[in-house]
Amino acid sequence: MLGLMIALFFLCICGYAIFKKYKAQTVLLTGGFAMMSVAILLGMGDILPVKNSTGSPWFDMFQFVAVLASKRAAEIGMLIMVVTGFARYMDKIGASRVLVHICIKPLQALRSPYIVMALGFIIGQCLHLFIASASGLGVLLMVTMYPILISLGISRNGATAVIGTTSAIDLGPSSGNTVLAAKTAGLQTVDYFVTYQLPVAVVVILAIAVTHYFVQRWFDKKHEGGLAAGVPREEEKTDHKSDTEPLRPLWYVFLPIFPMILILAFGFFKFRGIHLDIIPCMFVSLFISMVCEALTTRNVKKVFASIQTFFDGMGSQFATVITLIVAGETLAQGLTALGAIDTLINVTQSTGSGKTVMVLVMSGIIAVSCIVMGSGNAPFFAFSAFAPQVAKKLGFDAVNLLLPMQLTSSLARGISPITAVIVAVCGISGASPFEVVKRTAIPMAVGLLTTQIMTYILFG
Repeated sequence: MLGLMIALFFLCICGYAIFKKYKAQTVLLTGGFAMMSVAILLGMGDILPVKNSTGSPWFDMFQFVAVLASKRAAEIGMLIMVVTGFARYMDKIGASRVLVHICIKPLQALRSPYIVMALGFIIGQCLHLFIASASGLGVLLMVTMYPILISLGISRNGATAVIGTTSAIDLGPSSGNTVLAAKTAGLQTVDYFVTYQLPVAVVVILAIAVTHYFVQRWFDKKHEGGLAAGVPREEEKTDHKSDTEPLRPLWYVFLPIFPMILILAFGFFKFRGIHLDIIPCMFVSLFISMVCEALTTRNVKKVFASIQTFFDGMGSQFATVITLIVAGETLAQGLTALGAIDTLINVTQSTGSGKTVMVLVMSGIIAVSCIVMGSGNAPFFAFSAFAPQVAKKLGFDAVNLLLPMQLTSSLARGISPITAVIVAVCGISGASPFEVVKRTAIPMAVGLLTTQIMTYILFG
């Protein structure tokens, strides 16, 4: 119990530091080293097994980070970097914008404001499968979907709230959290997505869409006098460079979707006996996109130069996400060295319903952390490393713990007024982030509750 109390003390300090905008990677690394140091001083546990030890527990801390960084960069790191690099390239050549433009088009034919809004949320969440950046998707939807919602009379806060939560669930192989969850669970990413994520996510998305319908209508009626009639429309216009940029050929809509087609065809269904992992699928898609861009622009030199965007995207992910994963696992090692996880497992087992309680506890910790930090990555990266160990000791599959943790990390992000996507969309619409999260809180809470219920029903 002493180890758990010490761990909670350090976790509070780390959470406060990240909330105060200290660099997350440095905070997590420092917290992990601090807890490992206390564990060494108090003789609570070894940092590394004897066969892997340097001979000194103090040097073992740094050996742990060195081995972990090398392993993560070579495995999950390359996967996340390639996926993100491709997403950046799609944005660079304008393919992502074409995809959003085509998908939003049917909404203009409908005239029922709140049905359009609910359907817009569902379309936006589907687009998030192909546009990995929550902020990037939010900005594109502010240019395309937002004017439609405003023209129908939806209030500025309501439209901003819906668009700000279109990335509420990180789904599919393009999501770093999905990739990490799958690898930690010992599953192929596409298997994790199709078999575990998708059945739960479909129900959660529908639940959130319905909740948005009633919540935004209630807020507009209470605070806007019903539909926002009389609101000066000139004040509601967005001003973004994408408005004036020419749209690329409409057939570009297939380029962001192509990797998913390849992944499902050859990674999941093994079409004609061919098996391709995500990285080869991404490189095939990149090559085809380059050819299409060359045929469109007729400027091979420009196309070759544009590939730097792909490499820059890979580098930025290494500098942020991969280092964050390593830092999070270092923090996890500190908690393990203090015996905090074993204590938590023993406490939950004593309640007689260890698995259910542990899922709720871990999901709750991540939800609170995401709201406070404004990030879904940092908390999930920090705590996901525990899942295999916890699941093994409680006698169930790691994926049953990782799935609700991973979905919670993105859902809770939508309630934080300091998360990047909320700040970005509010910056365009001129709405207050704090007013917007009042409107997102109930739909996201429904999403969190539905996630736990569906996970228990389907995989409990």
